[in-house]
Amino acid sequence: MGDAVELEAGGRTVRLSSPDKIFFPERGFTKLDLARYYQAVAPGILRALRDRPTTLERYPDGVTGENFFQKRAPKNMPDWIPTAHITFPSGRSADEMCPTEEAAVLWAAQYGTLTFHPWPVRRDDVDRPDELRIDLDPQPGTDYDDAVRAAHELRSVLEEFGGLRGWPKTSGGRGLHVFVPIEPRWTFTQVRRAAIAIGREMERRMPDRVTIKWWKEERGERIFIDYNQTARDRTIASAYSVRPRPHAPVSAPLRWEEVGQAHPQDFDLATMPARFAELGDVHADMDDHAFSLDALLELARRDEHDHGLGDLPYPPEYPKMPGEPKRVQPSRAAAKKAPPTAP
Repeated sequence: MGDAVELEAGGRTVRLSSPDKIFFPERGFTKLDLARYYQAVAPGILRALRDRPTTLERYPDGVTGENFFQKRAPKNMPDWIPTAHITFPSGRSADEMCPTEEAAVLWAAQYGTLTFHPWPVRRDDVDRPDELRIDLDPQPGTDYDDAVRAAHELRSVLEEFGGLRGWPKTSGGRGLHVFVPIEPRWTFTQVRRAAIAIGREMERRMPDRVTIKWWKEERGERIFIDYNQTARDRTIASAYSVRPRPHAPVSAPLRWEEVGQAHPQDFDLATMPARFAELGDVHADMDDHAFSLDALLELARRDEHDHGLGDLPYPPEYPKMPGEPKRVQPSRAAAKKAPPTAP
């Protein structure tokens, strides 16, 4: 595996053991390659993670080995990495790491972290999100190009309801994410309600291409707007995170003019450093903005008042929420209602 190496980051030294351990056999990328990648894009990933409670998606033996999600801050975490106390939907709580400097990212890479999953909050207020995150998830029969079409319509919806601006990025797979920086004034429930309002407006505009149906059997060959990604403790891979796939793709921030021109396969552990060296962080100005959700919440109010469109189902692991419809798969509900067949 080779002798340990020491990496310098912002005045700190991070020890990297087994630097030659292969993490991506298909490409031959090692643990050291992973750490060097995160050094190359450090200002970008730190911008995406700074002061956010962060879950680590760890692959200690590389992408072909066992993996797990580390929510609680590891006991061996250095005391210079701060934490935030967060509460899960179950009522349990934990202290999660909150990266504030480049060395924290490298420390996580030392322990096999490929993907960083930050909460949409900062550690000084863990109950009020400062990002609205929209996940455009291709369903079977659709692909990235379908997500691109939905993203461009989404851009128009955001502008029309409150003059909102989104920052797009590839998911690292077939989908697209669009993040909107918001004022930290609203609860998780309210932010989720705004996401549902966006999804319903998108359904009205693109009924054959977009769906907000929670049950897979109802989605069809459409892009699913996963509104539940805005629920408490649901996270989305950060910009610049490496994704656990054989070719080592990364979640790549895009400029709007690149959406539809660039493709997910263009961005991986080998190609992103050169792009970053040339362009820097194309989402660097996100933190300069904080938009209001008032117009979207008014849209949600009208949907409910005028059309009877209330809440939608939460994920199965969540407790029953006030106003939530029954969490029953439509086909099962129909089967229960069907009259018995004659003998």
